[in-house]
Amino acid sequence: MADMGAFRDAVTRWAAGSSGGPATELAERLRVRTAVLLEGPSDLAAVEALAARRGRDLPAEGICALPMGGAMSVGRYAGLLGPPGLGLRLAGLCDEREQPFYDRGLERARAPRQGVFVCVTDLEDELIRALGVPRVERIVQAEGDLQAWRIFERQPAQQGRSPQQQMRRFLGTKRGRKIRYGRLLVEALEPGQVPAPLDRLLASL
Repeated sequence: MADMGAFRDAVTRWAAGSSGGPATELAERLRVRTAVLLEGPSDLAAVEALAARRGRDLPAEGICALPMGGAMSVGRYAGLLGPPGLGLRLAGLCDEREQPFYDRGLERARAPRQGVFVCVTDLEDELIRALGVPRVERIVQAEGDLQAWRIFERQPAQQGRSPQQQMRRFLGTKRGRKIRYGRLLVEALEPGQVPAPLDRLLASL
């Protein structure tokens, strides 16, 4: 039976140049109504984790969260999925420095921009600030990464950076780490700690 993962894969192939037929068929079969354009898989992990915490089943609601492999792809995805393509409602989450890509991509696709929520630096930074570095360190310890973190924070290149900046960089130093911690940090948040961009995105869906 087809699921939202199959639709996500079909859209990714479509964006890479394959036929849009499979994505179109799956969109109709799954009753997809909204596409959430995300920069990468760590953002997807965080969005899915928060949805699960709040008892939301996004696929059942016709919502597909899509990691695009970078903000520069937003124009392509918006064109395929928004008004010029499948006609889905578009939403998104992006880093502040990547906002111009979203603005231009959505404008070209004639899609509203108010559904895109902007993180000051990036989502990892938002989550670290929300929890505080000591709490993140305890999560890192529970995951068996404390020794790697201690070695990392002593590196000459990290001197002069704040603990928050160091932790943000650490989460991006190993393949798959940002994805894993994207989920773990969201799961550790108290209800009032959810970063505003992530909170507002989910509330808008």
